[in-house]
Amino acid sequence: MSTLPISMAMPLRDRRLTTHADSEQHHQFEAIVRDIVIGFADGMTVPFALTAGLSSLGSSKLVIIGGLAELFSGSISMGLGAYLAAITDRDRYKSEEAREREEISSQPTAEQEEIHAILFQYGISREASQAVADCLADNNEHWIRFMMDFELRLEKPSRSRAWISAATMGFAYFIGGLLPMIPYFAIHNVLHALFVSIGITVVTLFSFGFIKNFVVIKTKRAGLYGAAQTLIVGTIAAATSYGIVYGIDHSNIHT
Repeated sequence: MSTLPISMAMPLRDRRLTTHADSEQHHQFEAIVRDIVIGFADGMTVPFALTAGLSSLGSSKLVIIGGLAELFSGSISMGLGAYLAAITDRDRYKSEEAREREEISSQPTAEQEEIHAILFQYGISREASQAVADCLADNNEHWIRFMMDFELRLEKPSRSRAWISAATMGFAYFIGGLLPMIPYFAIHNVLHALFVSIGITVVTLFSFGFIKNFVVIKTKRAGLYGAAQTLIVGTIAAATSYGIVYGIDHSNIHT
């Protein structure tokens, strides 16, 4: 009975397809995690900083209205920004791919020299890289993908990437921004609501900072560093916003 791993027992073509699919899934997972981190982190800091600043005016209604206005507009803005960024990446990839296709067709010798130059950076001699160049010359699609991966270092975006990125980042922003606002709906005294909101935000920022670093780097030390970093950034943003609004409000009163 064969003791080879399943992946080794597969035909070469199937192994290539499996490896490529696994690589795409890994990149998609990383992209989703990145969008969640950006959206949630912005949602926790920007709306909280705004509501904290507005709370200095002493009106819960003003805090809620201002906070909700920023929350919805910010979610839409983040989602739209993510969508446009993904579309731009896709258009850039298509443009560079078309350029590489044209260069391979019109200047094959120069493109083969680029293969040697790329592989030389990895310590591969010209004699050894010649075999790679010859293999790629037999298949233009593989040749184009090689140049996109190693010369331009561009990852081919999936067709659904733009919508997934927009939905993920917009939703993460909304959830992150809604959490600090909950006390203002439940507590009439704006100062008490602010303190509860600060507590919720501190715990959430610390937990989120730990989780995002731990998921990516997978060490507790990295998680604690991420927790401290996220908490410090959020605290600075909130304190700055509160101080600005408080200063403007009191300067108007005295004048």
